[in-house]
Amino acid sequence: MRFIFLFIIFTFQLSAQNTIEKVIDDWSKDKTLIYGTHSYCVMNATDGSVLKEHNSHTSIIPASTLKIVTTAAALDILGKYYRYETKIYFTGTFDKASGVLNGDIIIKGSGDPTLNSEHFKSKTDTTQITDKWTEILAKKGLKELKGRIIADASCYKKEVPSNWIWGDITNYFGVAPCGLSFNDNLYGIVFTSNETGSAAKIKEIKPEYKSIKLEHEANVKAAGKEDEAYVTGDPFGLKRVISGTIPPNKTALEVRAALPDPALLCAEFLQKSLNQAGIITPASCVISNYNPESEDLKKEKTLMHTHLSSALEKIVYYTNLYSNNLFCETLLRTIGKGSAYNGIEKVREYWKQKGLEPAELFMVDGNGLSRANTITTSFESNVLYKMYHDSVNYKSFYNSLPQAGLNGSMKNIGKDTYLEKNMRAKTGYINRARGYCGYVKTKSGKDLCFSVLFNNYNCTPKEMKLKIEQFLVALAEL
Repeated sequence: MRFIFLFIIFTFQLSAQNTIEKVIDDWSKDKTLIYGTHSYCVMNATDGSVLKEHNSHTSIIPASTLKIVTTAAALDILGKYYRYETKIYFTGTFDKASGVLNGDIIIKGSGDPTLNSEHFKSKTDTTQITDKWTEILAKKGLKELKGRIIADASCYKKEVPSNWIWGDITNYFGVAPCGLSFNDNLYGIVFTSNETGSAAKIKEIKPEYKSIKLEHEANVKAAGKEDEAYVTGDPFGLKRVISGTIPPNKTALEVRAALPDPALLCAEFLQKSLNQAGIITPASCVISNYNPESEDLKKEKTLMHTHLSSALEKIVYYTNLYSNNLFCETLLRTIGKGSAYNGIEKVREYWKQKGLEPAELFMVDGNGLSRANTITTSFESNVLYKMYHDSVNYKSFYNSLPQAGLNGSMKNIGKDTYLEKNMRAKTGYINRARGYCGYVKTKSGKDLCFSVLFNNYNCTPKEMKLKIEQFLVALAEL
């Protein structure tokens, strides 16, 4: 009887192994894959032993799977309870008796990407962050401003990562970090459409700047079933060109684009909040400032309020769950004290000190949007292995990864299979580069960490997704 029982277990394990081996064998024969590159590395999360690998030390474009490298390092380097500080200052003289400020209000940013972010707003609380600041300033006696509202974004250079492509920047996923980020550094271009083939029309812009005028050129047609519209333009310029297609017969379809000056919008929102509260301001008093050497920013000032962001572990949660490029790129600059270059060097050094080979990681950004980034699946799997054994940060990191069949970019992966709810993974996709990396608890009870990456395949993105999903489902059966 014992022999039969052991035989059944052995047969089951062999069958499960053959399942994943069949997937791998199918890849080797697939004509849409043979001219590209693929790599995978599967490790036992408990002891670090490699269970399966192919090209695991070959450099591959990681797309957004690179985010695990940045977010994991940020949790340890900055600390999971780290909070950004946005400070409100007065310059000049403030007469408390009359409530008149003969000077400026300065909103000094520290890079906080969560200010007025949709991810950090309560669905039941529609109060703007600037309304809350206004309430605090009003309690301190402010009744009239005779100077300006200066949005100080000088802690970061005003720049877009140099290796991002033109087709990505200014779209919702290609927004540049800002020393005073606001509203996820995005605004909406709302379209209406009629019958298939007709030109879609811009209905409204929200929110809309009051102190500058954006120009929008729409070349959008009504066609298909998906939103295929995209935005191009100088990321810091005032003109946006919207091209592509949106589905027909839409009354209000919003295409999101990058704000050219998030800090300025923050200052405008504060002025609006002040005026709504009855605090008088000059009609045109808002400016943004990105120059750390500016004389306006060097003036003697009095701190009136410090706004604290949510803890870093929550920012990491939304970074990985929604693959938020802005949040991740901001974390990189925070690690580098305002410099992306220094952030990259510190991240690479951090993983080197953890025993990983730095030659297997090449970063030009922190989030994976650039095709110039490369990594090995061995490196990614080892990052996951190191985090698995990090008693301080593992829970925060693990919980930030989308769960198969449940949420984020893994919501529709592994439905109605053992994979569902038993895998947490970061996904990645840019043109002809797709991958997954994360953790899986297998049917036999093993905890595995894995990375699987494909580059330069000749099938559609959806087809590539299904090919990798077969691997992931089979992995959970081990």
